[in-house]
Amino acid sequence: MIPHYFLYEEDAAKVEPAFLHIEPIPVRSGRHNWTIQTHTHPDHHQILVISKGGGSIEVEGENWELAPPALVIIPALTVHAIRFKPGTDGYVITVAPPFLQSALDDDPELVGSFHVPARFLPQQIGDDIDLIGLFASLEHEFVWSAPGRRAAIKAYLQLLAVAARRLLEQERARPVAFARDANTVMRFRELLEQNYRNHPPLDFYARKLGVTTARLNACCRIATGRSPLALINDRLLTEAKRNLLYSDMSVNEIGAALGYDDPAYFNRFFSRNAGMPPGRFRDGLLPGGNRN
Repeated sequence: MIPHYFLYEEDAAKVEPAFLHIEPIPVRSGRHNWTIQTHTHPDHHQILVISKGGGSIEVEGENWELAPPALVIIPALTVHAIRFKPGTDGYVITVAPPFLQSALDDDPELVGSFHVPARFLPQQIGDDIDLIGLFASLEHEFVWSAPGRRAAIKAYLQLLAVAARRLLEQERARPVAFARDANTVMRFRELLEQNYRNHPPLDFYARKLGVTTARLNACCRIATGRSPLALINDRLLTEAKRNLLYSDMSVNEIGAALGYDDPAYFNRFFSRNAGMPPGRFRDGLLPGGNRN
């Protein structure tokens, strides 16, 4: 199972979970040897800015290299892991969607910017946006118990959302409808997280979302460049890989836990999507494999 956290390795929120938390990257990553293991935040989005150092982040099985200044958006429920270079600096914002929506006055374009994972590197950000300054100012308000603290935090969050939206428009040139499509995909991912082990047909998700399967397919392709079936397979493959790497379950047990009653079918699914059988994947990445 992928661990679920509010803040990394904290099961219970210690600071205003319905609000927002911000801290410098070294505070948490430094004490974990600059490596944040695979996890997800079921009820919070994360926004990272890297001002020094860099590293890589694995998002839903895809690896992104990071170089400063970089901005990363990790929506709620997104499976991710981060490997920072030692000494990396910057900030991490963890924000509850209701607070984000209230800060953005439910502007669908701005809110939609936080529904799909995104990464922006120096060549995309340019010199016109002082992201580091925005994060630093927000962090100052967060730790400073002064009158108007909440309003000031909302104001800086609005500026960050505007910057993220403009970067998205500049990078992807999406139509205005992108925000609605992204919202549909976000709700699809939430349903997927609850049901992927049961392998329901695609029309199950479409009915739950109140759209046709054709519309769901279009939304996924516009927002992510992938079909809903590909996203379902990605989620299953990600969970299979995590279990192969981080559990003592046998390959057959992993397949059964993911809803594959026939071990041969699970092996074919994994081999087709990962390019090798699950046993070889485990043996190639972990010493002392052969735990079938």
